[in-house]
Amino acid sequence: MVDDRDELERRRLEERLVDLETRVAFQEQALSELSDALAAARDEEVRNALVMHRVLDELRQMRNSLAANPFSSDPAQEPPPPHY
Repeated sequence: MVDDRDELERRRLEERLVDLETRVAFQEQALSELSDALAAARDEEVRNALVMHRVLDELRQMRNSLAANPFSSDPAQEPPPPHY
């Protein structure tokens, strides 16, 4: 009878251990996926920041150019449209 209880307890502990190991394996996988997603998001953030800085620089250049050479009221002084 004691042996049966010991065997039953051993099986319960073994099942619990397998369950815990399974949970840890899933958590490790989820952690790895989250880490990969975070790294990708950081890379995208860096790319977006570079694009934003380039656009802001272009906007500053356009503003400076317009301030230095404002549009004339004479249509003959304007450049032709892009489709020409």
